[in-house]
Amino acid sequence: MSAKTKIVVFHAKELIYTGIFLVLGILFVLLLFIMFSPEKKAVQTSVSPVATPSYIPGVYTTSILLGDQTVDVEVVVDEDHISSVRLVNLDEAVTTLYPLVEPAFAELADQIYENQSLENITYQEENRYTSLLLLQAVKTSLDKASIQPTESTAT
Repeated sequence: MSAKTKIVVFHAKELIYTGIFLVLGILFVLLLFIMFSPEKKAVQTSVSPVATPSYIPGVYTTSILLGDQTVDVEVVVDEDHISSVRLVNLDEAVTTLYPLVEPAFAELADQIYENQSLENITYQEENRYTSLLLLQAVKTSLDKASIQPTESTAT
């Protein structure tokens, strides 16, 4: 038997460093794979809103009583988006007694146009109650415009 025995010595410190670099390398490869893989969700979400309409096209109003004056919130919708949101019958007495109504509504309307929904709407703390009142009126108008599943089955 002429087999020569070879003894290999590993230092624990080198094994630990090699293991750490191996784990970091695997994590790096996984990160690259996740970052550059094609996303399938973007195609599905862009197709679904076009497939079914969200609203019945038209003009919908909701009245708000401010003191003894009535102000109407008018919402104009198409089948799939909000076209216009505005205050109607806004009297000078209302703007004098409630000076936050117009600026708060303008801020909310800009966000509604941008988001095309009432989700994630923000407002200033000093306009909280005014904004909540106006948002509730817009929500009521959009509820009138929305397509209900019971309407399609009833007709």
